[in-house]
Amino acid sequence: MPKKHIVVLTGAGISQESGINTFRDSNGLWENHDIMEVASPIGFAQNPALVLQFYNLRRAQLKEVQPNAAHNFLAELEANYDVSIITQNVDNLHERAGSSNIIHLHGMLTQMRSVKDENRIFEIDGDINLGDLADDGGQLRPHIVWFGEAVPEMNRAVEITRTADIFLIIGTSLQVYPAASLIDYVPYGKPIYIIDPNEVTYNSSSHIHYIAKKAVAGCEELRKILL
Repeated sequence: MPKKHIVVLTGAGISQESGINTFRDSNGLWENHDIMEVASPIGFAQNPALVLQFYNLRRAQLKEVQPNAAHNFLAELEANYDVSIITQNVDNLHERAGSSNIIHLHGMLTQMRSVKDENRIFEIDGDINLGDLADDGGQLRPHIVWFGEAVPEMNRAVEITRTADIFLIIGTSLQVYPAASLIDYVPYGKPIYIIDPNEVTYNSSSHIHYIAKKAVAGCEELRKILL
């Protein structure tokens, strides 16, 4: 008998408990920068050195944090379920926890790409500096989907969501689009579990279950249901 397919959408809340800062909880400021200064094509065009340094610091911080119990729980689910993770997060904590099937909707801190070709993507462990060029001569930039840019993995995420037997939403209050629209593609009647301490505005339904807790505590509750 094939395993049931669990599709998980994760957001900033799951990584926040590992010590990774979010920007949406503090007036749109991220490390004292207006978010459009450091996460938009216009910001990069105006001050590329600032943007590169901002992500260099984020990348360095990533080495100081560890996956938490919620990340580990999702990896553990693979023993009993076919699990697909769709994450809005740009960290690699799902990978480090041991999950094997992950789509990063918004790119990854550990990758960079050429400004001339968005498909020219390279792994990176250290810093990106002004003047660092890809092999096509283009300045290297973080492989991050900034505000105003297309989300190339969205179509694949939609197709995976359409095959869900169970859909989990962890650490996001469904405010960031297009990711928030994925809930609309879950097959009708399949159970949906939403774990987030913030109020989530979505239609109430008998198959949608709210767990108003942070990711780690919410996943402990979910463990009793799924395992």
